[in-house]
Amino acid sequence: MPKKIDYASSGVDIDAGIRAVDLMKKHVKKTWGPEVLADLGGFSGLFAPDMGGLKEPVLVAGTDGVGTKLKIAFLMDRHETIGIDAVAMCVNDILVCGARPMFFLDYIALGKMIPEKAASIVEGIAEGCERAGCALIGGETAEMPGMYKEGEYDIAGFAVGIVDRTKIIDGSEIKPGSRLIGLPSTGLHSNGFSLVRKILFEIHGFEVEDYVPELAVPLGEELLKPTGIYVSTVERLKDFHIQGMSHITGGGIYDNLARILPRNCNAVVDKNSWEIPTVFQWLQDLGKIEDREMYRTFNNGIGLILAVDAGDTEGIINTLGRYGQKAFAIGEIIPGDGKVDIV
Repeated sequence: MPKKIDYASSGVDIDAGIRAVDLMKKHVKKTWGPEVLADLGGFSGLFAPDMGGLKEPVLVAGTDGVGTKLKIAFLMDRHETIGIDAVAMCVNDILVCGARPMFFLDYIALGKMIPEKAASIVEGIAEGCERAGCALIGGETAEMPGMYKEGEYDIAGFAVGIVDRTKIIDGSEIKPGSRLIGLPSTGLHSNGFSLVRKILFEIHGFEVEDYVPELAVPLGEELLKPTGIYVSTVERLKDFHIQGMSHITGGGIYDNLARILPRNCNAVVDKNSWEIPTVFQWLQDLGKIEDREMYRTFNNGIGLILAVDAGDTEGIINTLGRYGQKAFAIGEIIPGDGKVDIV
């Protein structure tokens, strides 16, 4: 028995946790506006929402993680972008029902507290919040020795937004004749990485440092590209009526687009209507993956799908184009029974 037993001897360094919070503050406070009422380090975050003339405000909440994309961050020992993914996965999910993200909270669990690493993760979370126009009002960083391998951690997030009840977007207005507009992804986003790692590392023996001529970057750089955040893009479409939106995450276009279809509608997506990024084609060839599996596991180049009135299609694409945002007319709605066909 050691003569002295304390929390530090069990693997939890309270002083390191305090230092981590100090390092995080400069990143967190960049996301704050006048709505944030509490300083970092309190027991909770306080937020006074601007109702902005909403007649019947409805709060919208979403939570998510980053999945096994974290394994790439561990291999690269790069942690400044993974927080953007955590924010994106949450805010995009609440965006699709018409909500404006207001605030975000994070949860980071580590086997060993390394203040600089924790601060780097939170730097990415803060960057994601800035891109989404929401405040990072709090979180939890837990040191849990014995729960994680050395150098590893997990991250999850929780976002809250607000929308007027009369402006909730739920897909119920989608009808035969509606058109589908696809917004491009920034890469793999945060889905399908268990398959990615199996193909690249287990079967083909790649290392994250390997330069891949087809991708024109080292492999790890491509895999760590953060998930796109679509809040500002959708806000630019306030003069148009959006019937439905689908965030293309796990389940790909097939499963996620089907979630917003009325029972009497089918979606027909033209797979030749956008250019599929090289990384997806490269992975498909390496893994000998069938087309349907590609569209169920990955976003395949489309991160968000909008369902709109046919007459608005050209106007939406042109409006986004003026901001340098690409958008593609990728399909239409026909009578059916709630299925998605990719042709």
